[in-house]
Amino acid sequence: MTATVATPVTLHAADGYPLHATHYAPHGDPAGRLFVAGATGVPQRFYSRFAQFAAAQGIAVWTLDYRGVGRSRPATLRGFRMDYLDWARLDLAALLAHVEAQGDGPIWMVGHSFGGHAFGLLPGHERVRRVATFATGAGWHGWMPPLERLRVRFLWRVLGPLLVGTTGYLSWSRLGMGEDLPRDLFLQWRRWCQWPRYFFDDPDLPGLAEQFAAVRTPIRAVNALDDRWAPPASRDAFMAAYSNAAVDAVTLEPRALGVASVGHLGYFRPPLASLWQDTLDWLRAG
Repeated sequence: MTATVATPVTLHAADGYPLHATHYAPHGDPAGRLFVAGATGVPQRFYSRFAQFAAAQGIAVWTLDYRGVGRSRPATLRGFRMDYLDWARLDLAALLAHVEAQGDGPIWMVGHSFGGHAFGLLPGHERVRRVATFATGAGWHGWMPPLERLRVRFLWRVLGPLLVGTTGYLSWSRLGMGEDLPRDLFLQWRRWCQWPRYFFDDPDLPGLAEQFAAVRTPIRAVNALDDRWAPPASRDAFMAAYSNAAVDAVTLEPRALGVASVGHLGYFRPPLASLWQDTLDWLRAG
């Protein structure tokens, strides 16, 4: 596979916030344009191998760090204010506008976890031809296996508030659990995860169901049986909101793919390159 060049890109959201993306350019004219909408607290570098894989097949690819994460993080998260939905309505909107300006050809999106939530919130989503999501679910602990339910409830009720109260933000990195997250985001995330249908059950967010029902873009929603955070039942609960889109729900059995586990992050690791290929073939078929 031919190596691709990764070029840093600086964008500005509609509210002026600076965002850092990366462009993976194919050799020659691109056969299409693809942007990756990442998971909560997962920096864009995690998707670099998938992006390089797609670019090597003639697709121009962009990844992004949302505000507060990775290279788009401010000097300190203490006192940093944001709305969780800004990641879709402002940050991904800026990336989509940039991708649109980079020539002709179809535009596709790959979403990971939150990325599948983001598409229904994205201004201009109708300009995206097809979407493939991985590990997108409703977030409610009731959809999770029993032991994971206990862990998640401990996170929301004890560990998360302790970390936020101590540092002013969700300082996961102190425990080796991943990227730190802003306080506002943690509070919203915890609130929505108390409901079976996630933020659609939030009385303070009227109109979301209608917004998602307006989506007509075909979606492939892929979830593994061993994904403790977003098992297939959780996916189905969330994807029901895309009520007027053709949703192809795909359930993965790890051993059938030749791997011991997939979990919540394994979709974007090299052992599942066959899944990457299948995804690209499905996107291009549209």
